[in-house]
Amino acid sequence: MLHGMTTEPEQQIGVGTQDAFQRLWTPHRMAYIQGENKPTGPEAGDGCPFCGIPEMSDQDGLVVARGKHVYAVLNLYPYNGGHLMVVPYRHVADYTELDAPETAELADLTKRAMVALRKASGAHGFNIGMNQGAAAGAGIAAHLHQHIVPRWGGDTNFMPVVGHTKVLPQLLADTRQMLADAWPVG
Repeated sequence: MLHGMTTEPEQQIGVGTQDAFQRLWTPHRMAYIQGENKPTGPEAGDGCPFCGIPEMSDQDGLVVARGKHVYAVLNLYPYNGGHLMVVPYRHVADYTELDAPETAELADLTKRAMVALRKASGAHGFNIGMNQGAAAGAGIAAHLHQHIVPRWGGDTNFMPVVGHTKVLPQLLADTRQMLADAWPVG
């Protein structure tokens, strides 16, 4: 039973019966739930998507900006619209494994991402951070990535709180283009 529910959920047979609920179908989330695009192991050659993205075009890989040591990419399974990640090209798992130029560029692209998100979408605030290791919640623990999640006053409305659903108002390809256009020149 979901937290906060006061009665047992009813099993629906077939298409179910009409009730007061409206449904927001998000079949694209099944790829994430079923682990699609997850590496098969910890090495770069084990299907790491962060190692493969730099080989793609910006449009196909959802890359917003490329630096010498790191790149900024939209999250394929975003927490909020405009959810970016800054990722080193080098396959490292831990923040302490970055060298000085990688660390500096990761910080610089994070700052630029904030500027671009404010310009393109009027973000009021940000959640910025990285989950180090599977125990800390890293979905792809073998390749370091820093999340930049834009936030707006009131964005925690009934949908995520009650409905456990995020509403994304724009296709990822359109968001990528909007942010790439707003990206500040270094």
